[in-house]
Amino acid sequence: MRAVIPVAGLGSRLRPHTYYLPKVLLNVAGKPILSHILDSLIASGITKATIITGHHADEVEKFVRNNYGSLEVDFVQQSEALGLGHAIWSASSTFTDEPILIVLGDTIFDTNLNEIIQTRKSTIGIHPVDNPSRFGVVITDTEGIIQQLVEKPELPISNLAIVGIYLINETRLLVESLNELLQRNIQTRGEFQLTDALQLMIGKGIKFTTYSVERWYDCGKPETLLETNQLLLKKNSHYRKLPDCVVIPPVYIADDAVVQRSVIGPYTTVASGAAVLDSVVRNSIISNGARVESYLLDKSIIGNNALVRGYFFSFNVGNFSEINIK
Repeated sequence: MRAVIPVAGLGSRLRPHTYYLPKVLLNVAGKPILSHILDSLIASGITKATIITGHHADEVEKFVRNNYGSLEVDFVQQSEALGLGHAIWSASSTFTDEPILIVLGDTIFDTNLNEIIQTRKSTIGIHPVDNPSRFGVVITDTEGIIQQLVEKPELPISNLAIVGIYLINETRLLVESLNELLQRNIQTRGEFQLTDALQLMIGKGIKFTTYSVERWYDCGKPETLLETNQLLLKKNSHYRKLPDCVVIPPVYIADDAVVQRSVIGPYTTVASGAAVLDSVVRNSIISNGARVESYLLDKSIIGNNALVRGYFFSFNVGNFSEINIK
């Protein structure tokens, strides 16, 4: 089985961080988003992957080659940002008759991939949501077989969102359906959608089942990235004793991070090479090589090698006074 991971998106909602770094290399709970995905795939026994790049393609390839030498990876660059269907089509030259597992590069999931891989039917991961208009959704029959896939419906026809995991057993038919999209210029919302290709497959008799993904973490916006950081830290807090600091778990403090005279946590990541001095940091991500000095941070993302430096106030405040600092 081959994993297919599209990571070509611009990550515009995560700017300014994604001006210089691809979204999938942003740190959350101690390691890049892409590492969370690749580690799960490797743990499930997958040894081959196709990574579809676009924005900062060289940075993605360099990271994977330096850190995942045991994984046999083909890198394919999407020539234009024409949608997820086009991205998968761009990588079709790396496909054979073997099944493929498509995993979107901006989603961290906590599920047993082996259960998905071992199924004999093509399967799409789903999760019930309150706001289906933000997602592709599926409509199923009483036996759980998908009847229709709709990309970001305006009306709430289903609350079963597609969470970005697709097992395709009929790989050749998928490629044929993607070719049909491009040849007939079938677009939804101005893009070639993977959901439209899968709908063509359903029309040709392929039955797609659904797989419930209970824990699914969105990393597409600053607020959801911080929320994902919180949820992952609850599962895996990591830090060492810091003699002149107060640590309030859950946190992730890299072993080589420098933290002195500070209060860290809860829900804080201090990544490799970062430094936090004389500061209070909570519910934040301090990325690789970043430095925070003499400041109070909350709900913040500090990018790689960035510097945040503040200062201390001195007051002589009389009785019944009030000071507000904004």
